Order: sequence, then C-alpha cells, then structure tokens
Amino acid sequence: MAKATAHPNKQLISSEDVQGTEVYGAEGNHVGEIDHLIIDKMSGRVAYAVMSFGGFMGLGHSHYPIPWSALTYDKSVGGFRTGITEKMLKDAPEFSDDSWTDRDWETRTHQHYRTPAYWETRASGM
Repeated sequence: MAKATAHPNKQLISSEDVQGTEVYGAEGNHVGEIDHLIIDKMSGRVAYAVMSFGGFMGLGHSHYPIPWSALTYDKSVGGFRTGITEKMLKDAPEFSDDSWTDRDWETRTHQHYRTPAYWETRASGM
C-alpha cells in the first residue's frame, strides 16, 4: 500500500502518493484508505478524500466522500487519522453522482462530520 511521501520541502505531496494511504480511527485502528481526492477546480483546494472502507465495520467494500478537513496526517503511522465513527459513516447524507453539484448535500455533509466547509474557509498563508 502506498505511503504518503513528502516532496523535498516537506509541505507538498503528490495526489499519486495520497492514493492508497492508510487511514486510522481515533483509537488507532485501521479504518480504510484513500481511493482518490476531489479538488475544487476554481480554488485548487482539496475538498474531499473519497475513502475505501473495504469491509470496515460491516459496510462492505464502499467508497465514502469525507471532508478533507476531517483528516490529519500523522507521520508516526505514515497515514491519516480521523475521528469519524461507524455511526457517522452509516448516518452520513446519502451520496450520488449528482451530489458533487449539490451545495445543499455538501453543506449537510460538512455539518454531519462537524468540519468547516471548504468554500467558507481560507487557506493558511493567504
């Protein structure tokens, strides 16, 4: 499985390196891995990590869009940590291919995961 590797300045990472990176829950248990990223075309900011949970918590092999701000990179495990619980995943707003153009779905998703909406926050250093 891929590990997220930093570029020489240690602040940037290739999207290729993020794909397959492990994600761990609050108790340190492996919960899944990142399948791909969703990037806002206008701002260039990562909005969501689509995670593969492959049987995690009885959910079967499923992909869930998780707000990028719900993940924190942890060098000690070479992966991301999240506070997302089984209940949060199961109760998340239903996703469909049309959801990407539905700001109401996005708003409900960010509220559900208790994360700031990517379009309402400013990137640091700006």
